[in-house]
Amino acid sequence: MIIGIPKEIKEGENRISMTPAGVHALVLDGHDVLVEQSAGVGSGLADEEYAREGAEIVEDRRAIFARSDMIVKVKEPLETEWPLLQDGQVLFTYLHLASSEKLTKGLLKRRITGIAYETMEDKDGKLPLLIPMSEVAGRIAVQVAMRFLESDHGGRGVLLSGVPGVAPADVVIIGCGVVGLNAAQIASGLGAHVTVLDISHDRLRYVQDIMRGCVTSIYSTGYSIQKAVQYADVVIGAVLVPGARAPVVVTEKMVSRMKPGSVIVDVSIDQGGSVETIRPTSHGEPTYKLYDVIHYAIPNMPASVPRTATFALTNATLPYIRAIASTGIKKAAEANLTIASGINMRRGAITHPAVAEVFKMKWKSWNRA
Repeated sequence: MIIGIPKEIKEGENRISMTPAGVHALVLDGHDVLVEQSAGVGSGLADEEYAREGAEIVEDRRAIFARSDMIVKVKEPLETEWPLLQDGQVLFTYLHLASSEKLTKGLLKRRITGIAYETMEDKDGKLPLLIPMSEVAGRIAVQVAMRFLESDHGGRGVLLSGVPGVAPADVVIIGCGVVGLNAAQIASGLGAHVTVLDISHDRLRYVQDIMRGCVTSIYSTGYSIQKAVQYADVVIGAVLVPGARAPVVVTEKMVSRMKPGSVIVDVSIDQGGSVETIRPTSHGEPTYKLYDVIHYAIPNMPASVPRTATFALTNATLPYIRAIASTGIKKAAEANLTIASGINMRRGAITHPAVAEVFKMKWKSWNRA
């Protein structure tokens, strides 16, 4: 199979979808790998490193799309990239279709097989390709919050850890999946007072156990969120429904009652956001203020640590890329239900029920599309 690795063009996106080690493995398997010129520079990976492992460095990005059987990316294709996709081509990336009807319909017209990292689910119900970036995003969320709490960034002027005799910041994390757990670990480790909310008693017990009582766990209801948000210095939105739009759990009224100069970091923005007042921001303009509350909602947060994120992502995706490349998408999906669960569209049809439900569209099983 011919596998194409184009340069990411989303604003602030410096990750690349594969490391030279990934190219090495695919070339050994007998596949051809096309890497767009300078695609790895943002992650500190030079063209020479890819060429040394057997990749063909291609200057024209249109040629990457035209020649490849499978395109492997980090982020969803932007509108300028849609016409480059070929009928029957496999696109393997973070798609986040539920956040954009325009993107969904645009890709359906290209009749590709769209496999979304974020909906691939294993037999234990885990999301193996979402986990590494969720770990990164959860940790970054705390770093970001700590920075924007500082007065020179418009924040309350609160030190996350406090000092002897002065209370630490109150960090409220809504959702204690992978993002929430990683955020809790970092915030607690830095000395903040951490409260975690979730609707799963099992997750709350797990977080309480693994954190050895260093966090406060509260069952998530509208009332408990309202109370927690009101006293918070930092609110981290970490709510996820695989494939679907994130539910709005923090209302505008709640935001209006937050402390002046407090910070919201909504990691759920990739799936539409869990805060009513949130809208996507960018690495160039990462925040805005509303009700004197700082809002941070960059859809590709891990891009700010591209080298770490690129290596973590390739470690997770490579086994699936090799499986698809070796047998084709049909056989790979039949043999591996995790791959099958990632197929969001095929031959012009939606093949994931959660995506279809968001837009009130019909869907088909991937093997019937």
